[in-house]
Amino acid sequence: MHFELKLAKIIRVLTIAPIGALAILTLLFISQGKAFGNPVSYLLSIIYLVILPVLAYPLQAFLPGFKKQGRDGQRNLAILMANMGYLLGIISISFFDSTKILWTIYLVYFFSGILIIIFNKLIKIKASGHACGIVGPVALGIYFTGFKGLIPGVLILLLVYWSSLKMKRHSITELLWGSSLPLISLFMAHIILSAAIHS
Repeated sequence: MHFELKLAKIIRVLTIAPIGALAILTLLFISQGKAFGNPVSYLLSIIYLVILPVLAYPLQAFLPGFKKQGRDGQRNLAILMANMGYLLGIISISFFDSTKILWTIYLVYFFSGILIIIFNKLIKIKASGHACGIVGPVALGIYFTGFKGLIPGVLILLLVYWSSLKMKRHSITELLWGSSLPLISLFMAHIILSAAIHS
């Protein structure tokens, strides 16, 4: 039992949303080449989608308002920092001739961040940010590279589900809600960008 809990904790640490973002950004940068953008675009996307959200974890210890909230404070600060990064990313690429891939990535993350806030803070339906942070990259990978990433993506997601349930961090309903949000976000991004291209 002790080993299973330790394994579950390791899985959750290794599958936090910023690591998922780093994986999909790197995969698409390597596999899609110029369709993704230039190295500067890649580095900026790492700053906005990976580094800023990760900063929430060490920063919590220095921010009294979040530190006192414990685990909830960490979660709230992570949501805040992540959405700040997503918004800055959207603003950044608005000033450049960015590719469809970059626009799709940023819109999916931005919409997912907004939906997480709406569900968890406004309508009080707890949706797993952890599941959202894994399904998003998997969905983007399949969207741009095909179904060859489906099996490894599903296996990773199953590990996330197992670890979250094992540690009692989320219920299956919360995991399913969290998993649905990036799919909705990808659909929204697809519709918006398709309309923009044909307008």
